[in-house]
Amino acid sequence: MRTRAAAAAGTATAALLLTLVGSPSAHAEAAPVITKVVVNKGRNIVVGPTAVTSFSAQITAKYTGGVSTASVNLWHGASYADADRYLSYDVPRCTTSGTTTTCSMNFQVKADTRDMTNVVSNAQAGSWHIAAWAYGRDRTHTAAYDYARTKVQRASKLTVNASPEPVKKGRKITVTGALTRANWDSHKWAGYSGQSVKLQYRPKNSTTYTTLKTLTTSSTGGLSGTVTATADGYYRFTFAGTSTTPAATPAGDYVDVT
Repeated sequence: MRTRAAAAAGTATAALLLTLVGSPSAHAEAAPVITKVVVNKGRNIVVGPTAVTSFSAQITAKYTGGVSTASVNLWHGASYADADRYLSYDVPRCTTSGTTTTCSMNFQVKADTRDMTNVVSNAQAGSWHIAAWAYGRDRTHTAAYDYARTKVQRASKLTVNASPEPVKKGRKITVTGALTRANWDSHKWAGYSGQSVKLQYRPKNSTTYTTLKTLTTSSTGGLSGTVTATADGYYRFTFAGTSTTPAATPAGDYVDVT
């Protein structure tokens, strides 16, 4: 009797394990699961003073019951409910393979008060939240209001000019330029003051730049540095960027040293 009881208990245990581990229903989700979100190919979103910036986003979700649609949104503020700006998007376009669905949507963002849709202000530059939703065909859904973060930044420009050209070896070269960024409130380019910018040099037959000194931009974003001419080569400025403004590096300005 004990042998039969043990055998029966073993069979029951095996059946239970099969139900918990091996059966398809054991792993069925209660709602769609968001597995991936990509905004602007993983890059920061850079917006100029007037032009419209377009980008796309993709969201992937899986669900044994099937995903009917999924979407993402970008918002700025303390909470989703009290956000000071949302970015709207077009109708998601979705493709499905098995139980996995990927949806893509297009966005536009601008600094243009003539049309308040998707308009940003200077105070909104920096970190933005990404919200994500996925809807099942059985009307279940998943919502993540702070799924990830991205940056919406004020576009930057950096100029450089080295003179005199040509110059005698041992004489002084003055390198000037300006760092500006988009002003979303005035819709113009404005100087970016108080920023550290490196002055770099590359010999004529080299591909490597070396930092000569670090300068700080003036109240108008201006830059000016003096170096000694040693050999033919290129001079440039390079700005590492901040949370609100992307990095900028212009092409080097060539100086012929005689």
